[in-house]
Amino acid sequence: MTEYTRYERARILGARSLQLSMGAPAFVDAESNEEPKKIAEREMEAGKLPLTVKK
Repeated sequence: MTEYTRYERARILGARSLQLSMGAPAFVDAESNEEPKKIAEREMEAGKLPLTVKK
């Protein structure tokens, strides 16, 4: 996993959670009743986020 600042991490998780709540497919196995924030956190830990940060 790439090292992100806490601000980058918050922005990425927020954006990905919004995508998931709008119906985007998850890149990790997820229950149908699982919260989008938890799924986004597991995607980040697994290194499977479809988002990048330019520094």
